[in-house]
Amino acid sequence: MASPYRQLLAIPGARLFVAAGLVGRMSMSMEGIGIVLMVSAATGSYGIAGAVSATLALGFAAGAPLTARFADRYGQHRVLVPVVLANTASYTLLIVFAQAGLPVWTLFAAAASAGLTQISLGAWVRARWSHVLRDAPERVHTAYSFESVVDETIFITGPMIVTALSTGVHPAAGVAAAAAFTLVGCLALAGLRDTEPPPRPREPGAGDRGILSNPGVLVIAPVFLMLGMVFGAIDVSGVAFAEEEGHKALAGVLLGCYALGSGSAALWYGARHWRRPLSRRFLAGLVLLTAGLVPPVLVGDLYLMMFVVFFSGLAISPTIIPGFGLVERLVPPRQLTEGLALVSTSVGIGVALGSSLSGRVVDARGAHAAFFVPLGCAVVAAVVGLAGARSVRAREIAATRT
Repeated sequence: MASPYRQLLAIPGARLFVAAGLVGRMSMSMEGIGIVLMVSAATGSYGIAGAVSATLALGFAAGAPLTARFADRYGQHRVLVPVVLANTASYTLLIVFAQAGLPVWTLFAAAASAGLTQISLGAWVRARWSHVLRDAPERVHTAYSFESVVDETIFITGPMIVTALSTGVHPAAGVAAAAAFTLVGCLALAGLRDTEPPPRPREPGAGDRGILSNPGVLVIAPVFLMLGMVFGAIDVSGVAFAEEEGHKALAGVLLGCYALGSGSAALWYGARHWRRPLSRRFLAGLVLLTAGLVPPVLVGDLYLMMFVVFFSGLAISPTIIPGFGLVERLVPPRQLTEGLALVSTSVGIGVALGSSLSGRVVDARGAHAAFFVPLGCAVVAAVVGLAGARSVRAREIAATRT
């Protein structure tokens, strides 16, 4: 491992919370695909499957910032245990309802409950990095890059695991495994008290300005919303495309190639010392990500698509990492977990919308046409980022001077 990453993992307690975070958020790359495979098998419709997956993502988007706010105020361990137990119960109900053939509305209810209790664990782990590196803030960039590598490792392995379980064992096996990963990882992280950020209770009588009052977040969150639509649309389109090509079991490999490109870029990105400001790197990533999504709409062969999406994924991490870095730079420490979770859950809302829209396009026009959805979403993300660039840059400069 390159020296900067080896030095990070030498920090006392870092290896443990990294491992717990990895296990706990394996589900983020499994739940969407797992639900699509389970519900489509039960109902015969990708449209319904995508909508159920979208419901879970919307619930996640609503609940995760709230649990993150509680973590900032009361401490991570006090919040993790009850929430993850409720999450496990909700996933159990979703599986039971799907396998019992109950009315479709019950699937939506269970998915909403599972989403509301799903924790944005990546934000919680990044908050731990900011805490343990509080005396070396210049290393936060490398830590966030490392977390992006962890994320992409999850997005490489998770889809392959969930598709193998759902297609080779049982349609519900992938969702069950995702819930189990979440339970084990969250309980493990709750037990790691030494690296936990201290709670920052709100002072009595103090103003409580919401995280959305931060102008920088108001620009970054919509961009991450559109990026989430890219990811959600890629998931559904990729699964459907592999099935149309007669290789449904290779859907996870296809999506893993996309994540492999992003993970490779993250390793390179985090090991470098950058002089350009975060805001400019963020914009450059958006432009490159948009350009990288053009080739998939032109390819009609599954194996060539695997090659193409690897290169499409190279711009993901160099966009996501500076985006998280901007949030860490622009929000006050007492709202850090909430700010990071809000950006993550903006992705969750986007995944919901992208999954649903792409599922409808698959049902109406076929899988190949659905690859236009992520391309269009990336264009919108770049436009929004460019429109808010001056505001974000001004606040980045102000934050650097304080």
